[in-house]
Amino acid sequence: MAILIPMYLLLAVNSGAFSLEALKRPGAGIKSALNALALSAMMFAFILFYLRDGTGYSRMVLAVGIGMAALMMTAGRLAFGNIMGRKLCWRFTNDLLLLDRAIVFPTNGELILFADKAGLSPSMDDPALFDRLGKMLRHCDRVILACPAERRAAWSAMMKGIGIKVEMLSPELEELRALGIGQVGGRATVVTTVGPLRFRDRLVKRLFDLVVSGAALLLLLPVLLAVAVAIKLDSSGPVFFRQPRIGFGNRMFNMLKFRSMYTASLDKNASKLTQIGDARVTRIGNFLRRTSLDELPQLVNVLIGQMSVVGPRPHATGALAGEALYWEVDQRYWERHAVVPGMTGLAQVRGHRGTTFQHEDLVNRLQADLEYLADWSLKKDLAIIFQTARVLLHPNAF
Repeated sequence: MAILIPMYLLLAVNSGAFSLEALKRPGAGIKSALNALALSAMMFAFILFYLRDGTGYSRMVLAVGIGMAALMMTAGRLAFGNIMGRKLCWRFTNDLLLLDRAIVFPTNGELILFADKAGLSPSMDDPALFDRLGKMLRHCDRVILACPAERRAAWSAMMKGIGIKVEMLSPELEELRALGIGQVGGRATVVTTVGPLRFRDRLVKRLFDLVVSGAALLLLLPVLLAVAVAIKLDSSGPVFFRQPRIGFGNRMFNMLKFRSMYTASLDKNASKLTQIGDARVTRIGNFLRRTSLDELPQLVNVLIGQMSVVGPRPHATGALAGEALYWEVDQRYWERHAVVPGMTGLAQVRGHRGTTFQHEDLVNRLQADLEYLADWSLKKDLAIIFQTARVLLHPNAF
């Protein structure tokens, strides 16, 4: 009978019984939970009938158990929902009012952050600033932004990759690439940013990442050890190369790779493009790069949540497309960080990988990344993983 619990949890999560809406409206949450319980009970009964294994179960016990579960679930959800609702004034989200050269009074108990006191300003050319902003907003569910009209477009562009919902207090819609209109305490707002994945999608994607990365690390352990030994025998220095990359919410993290260059030639900012026959690359490093084996340690980044198996590839702050930094080529670049970066992605399976010699190289992969954000599904992640096998050996990998 214990199988009822995982069946119920799976159906309840899928129906929204544990969603934010269920907290805001306990009645709707109870309805979703009872529907999931009824469906799981019917599935359990069908399994027993199909296996002809119902002799060990009392129909009375099953009926009473499910009935008591429904009663206790209803009472518990009503009590919890109303107690927590009154305690939190029926506000279950962490809202922040970000003020930049503007005077606005909170109407729904929002937290206030003054941009000037926090050292924040709308600048598209400073990765450290994006990192600081991402860390300040990492626990927020929504940001309400107020600023002068001449700074609204800049703030809107800067917030696109933050990965959470942002609403701007503004009567104007021009140049904001707005997603819609909202209301905050009776004030009209323009929705400029919303995380591309719902909570359920993020949960499914994270569980998938944990299963894949954990299994892959166990299966590939002999390969990882062999590569580590080969690196130590080939040249002096550490086995791993830790490089700061731009991650989810524009926050920086250290991405792991097997070291493929001589220690004295390591380039943490990736400011110098790697060329064919690059003298900085070791003998074993050349093989690792051509076969993409140098990327395997990123499974650890996936396991701890800094990366995903599939997503836009994270880049170093000094990476260049031709002679320009990536965000100088196209300021939509920051938007790609609204999801967790991946070991592989749509851009990579389309052949857009390796060194970005010209602006077009960056634009092509940016277009693919934004397309991935706009239409995510687990099915597409699986397809990208299988397609990655075709581009592991790629002429641009050197």
